[in-house]
Amino acid sequence: MEYPAIPMPIEIRLPECPRGLGSIITSPQSPELIAGVEVEPATVYPDDRGWFLEVGRVGQSLLARFPNPTIQVSASVSYPGTIKAFHYHSKQFDYWVPVQGMLQVALVDLRADSPTFGARNTFYVGTLRPWRLLIPPGVGHGYKVIGTEAAVLVYVTSRYYDPQDEGRIPYNHPGINYDWETQRR
Repeated sequence: MEYPAIPMPIEIRLPECPRGLGSIITSPQSPELIAGVEVEPATVYPDDRGWFLEVGRVGQSLLARFPNPTIQVSASVSYPGTIKAFHYHSKQFDYWVPVQGMLQVALVDLRADSPTFGARNTFYVGTLRPWRLLIPPGVGHGYKVIGTEAAVLVYVTSRYYDPQDEGRIPYNHPGINYDWETQRR
């Protein structure tokens, strides 16, 4: 089963948000999730040699909707304090699985016709909260590495990388107004 076709073109519009984090998502079933964003917990299997985490299975769960011939799997390592934000896609779904370290993930709905346009979600995910995130087209996304160790993010995309499908927005854009500062000092 693939995701429904995305109406083309998606009208992207930058919101005017108050400074802050938006809704902090602490449950995969949160009613505050941006429309189309999906979350599922992953299980970590530790033993005396280390640990194992299943990133996903093609054809099952959140990946069931990705068309097999165009799936791309990538990984990124980022050092503590690094901010990589914001970017979005017009056609591509992203499936993120942080496998090491901790990330503060920020999402913002840029879809002008979305019922959650302008909504922001913050997720604290990684080693201590192994969640898989599905990010639909038109939702801006980025992250900050929190903690003292590098973070490793494995991500699967529903299409091969196409620079024409990607838009970029500065991490400190005044309309998104996301607060990247440490909140609990």
